[in-house]
Amino acid sequence: MNIDRRTFGFGTLAVSLGLTAAELSAGENKPMDFEVTKTEDEWRELLTPEQFYVLRQHGTERARTSPLDKIYDPGVYKCAGCGQELFTSQTKFDSRTGWPSFYAPIDGKVGTSSDRSFFMVRTEVHCSRCGGHLGHVFNDGPKPTGLRYCINGLAMNFEPEQGAAATEKSGS
Repeated sequence: MNIDRRTFGFGTLAVSLGLTAAELSAGENKPMDFEVTKTEDEWRELLTPEQFYVLRQHGTERARTSPLDKIYDPGVYKCAGCGQELFTSQTKFDSRTGWPSFYAPIDGKVGTSSDRSFFMVRTEVHCSRCGGHLGHVFNDGPKPTGLRYCINGLAMNFEPEQGAAATEKSGS
């Protein structure tokens, strides 16, 4: 699902006003159709303050603060907001940026929008199920896609494959 930042902004506005996406409709501003919608209070109850800042307010965690950056065990990375599977460990790589990075998401599980903040144009990545802000995607990744999905660790939870325990890779 590709949307522009303006349209996504109205979905965020709806959340901040305590409305569901379906309740927000005015002229050309179409509501966001996410399977999982919650009020701001419901999101605040579900998420930690740090997760709320990243997922619902488009924040960014500090580089090198997420333990998920150094986990390379077999498993899946899920949205911390709604639990949707987003990325597998098979597409994870060490970008040396200080954030978990992947060269591809699971098909259909993330959407993108144009982010024109901070006097630049970037491609924002969000969960296609709940609209939670995950991070950004850049064109400087490895083969086979050439993409680098630079994702906030706070936006995800890691679920190891059955029988595998998560371990951190040391060094940087």
